[in-house]
Parts: sequence; C-alpha cells; structure tokens
Amino acid sequence: MQRLIKGKIWPVWFYTGLCLVLIAVITPAQAADRPNILIMGEDVDGDTVARNSQVFHRVLNALSNQLHDVGFDVFDETAVTLENFVQGRVRRTDAELIDIAKSIRRPPIDVVVLFSIYSTAYQHSYTTKVKVRIEGRLLNVQTGQRLGNVELDYPEGWNAPQQCNRDCLLRSIGDHSKIIANDVGSVLAEKLSWMVNRSDPPENEGNLASQGVGAYQLIFDDFTQAEVMEFEEYLVIFSGYESHRITYGGATRTEYWYKSNISNAKLSRNLNKLLETLNVSGLVQISGNTYTVKKISLRYSKPARNPRDW
Repeated sequence: MQRLIKGKIWPVWFYTGLCLVLIAVITPAQAADRPNILIMGEDVDGDTVARNSQVFHRVLNALSNQLHDVGFDVFDETAVTLENFVQGRVRRTDAELIDIAKSIRRPPIDVVVLFSIYSTAYQHSYTTKVKVRIEGRLLNVQTGQRLGNVELDYPEGWNAPQQCNRDCLLRSIGDHSKIIANDVGSVLAEKLSWMVNRSDPPENEGNLASQGVGAYQLIFDDFTQAEVMEFEEYLVIFSGYESHRITYGGATRTEYWYKSNISNAKLSRNLNKLLETLNVSGLVQISGNTYTVKKISLRYSKPARNPRDW
C-alpha cells in the first residue's frame, strides 16, 4: 500500500505510529522530550573564578535551578563522571570540557552550558569597589553548533567595606554573583525553551532534533554505489528531512552529513526499516550522532517477500 503526497509516492511505513506522535506533540512538552543538560565552568583564563571556589558553586547552583525550574533535565558533572574521570581538576581547557561532555554515555548529553565568572576588586582609601561579569553559552555536544550565548554584569558594581579581607570579598562576590547567575540562567533557559517549543511540523516529534540542531553523520559501509543511490532516494523522504551532502564517496563506502529534525530513535528505526524494505542484510551501529550501516554479505540473497504470503 502506498500513499501519494505532494506528487510523490511515499511508503506508508514512514508514517507508522504517526497518531501517537501527534498526541505527544500537541500536549505540553515533557521532560523526556527535552535535551539532557550538563553545566560546566570555564576557568582556564587566569582572570576567571576557579571552579573550586564557593563563588563558583553558588553560580553553578543558581544556573542549575533556573534550567531545572523550567523543566530541563540537568545532570551533575561529578555524579555522571565519578567513575571514569579524575575529579577536582581546575583551569580546564575548552577541549577537555567538550571531550568530557561527548564521552558521557549514561545519560547521553545533548547540550552543555559553559560559563565563566570574572570578578575584580579595587580598593580605595574609603571603600572597595567590586565588579562581576558572568558569560554563558550553549553548545550542541554532538555537532559543535553554538546555540546561543549571554553576558551579564552587575551595573556599576557595588561597594564593600574598605578593609574587606578575602573571606569578606568571597561573601560579597558570592551574593551578587548569584543574582547575576539567576538572570544568566533565565536567559539561557528561555533560549532553550524557544528551540524546544517553537512551532514545527508534527513529524519533528518535539525532541532535541526538532530544535534545528539535528545533524548526523551517516556512513554506508561495504555497499556499492548503485545500492547507496537507492538508499539516498529514501533518505530524502524521511520525516524531518532538511538537507544532506556527501562528505566522502568511494567504491564501497559513502559518508553523508545529514541534517534533519527527526529524533535519534526514529532515525534508527527508519534505517533498519530501510534495510528490511529493500531486502538488504545490514547492521546499524550508533555512536553519538554517527550512524554506521554495515553490509552483511551473504552467499545467497534472501528471498523477496511476496505480499500474498501475509
């Protein structure tokens, strides 16, 4: 059975379960449909507050609360990296932070919030002038795409006692940094909420992929060019399809950069269903946003299915 839509014949199996998807989309966004968030501090710059400071932890907690309160799943870095990573490191580079975020598999991290805290204190004969600035940015862990950023400070700074020692400064900076962090977290939460809840076609399923950040690497291994061309005809009619380009093409291997609003789970289902529909033996392997379809060579081809056999 086939269905004609916009002048094209589309196989019905691409719409299996569509009614269930529509129900999920028209209801309020659920936590399961939202990206997994990891908040990490950038403190490699010597002018930033180090992550072992109580100021850092107050800002981290404020950011977490803002994102948590609007329904996002925020995971604690220490809890999800406790077994496989050295704890307590400070002054970490961007490369280290991003590598850690990409390496976490349980749970898989979709978006990392990177923030930095800058503080300065100017001591005068009559008072101490203190200023704080917080920078935050959103990064798609799998694709490297920047999803937004924000920079806020405390206007004109504030005054602290003239004889304000280190503990006094930490308390003062911590109190005001928490206020700024709440504002930064609110802005970042609003940006993420807009991407999750914006109006999209129903087939986009309201997942992270429906936020315009769904990009995948598709690898077809051990398939001939003729087979890959046949696959490509189906790739462009998968629900949520936006665009694709070939990044490598050889005699038995083809790689695509595939942009789509489809969810990760549905893309996996579609690729497996594609192999079944075309009567091709293969294995779909998934690692992050990379989907590798490996051909299973058989001495004899599988008999084609006859609809009359059902």
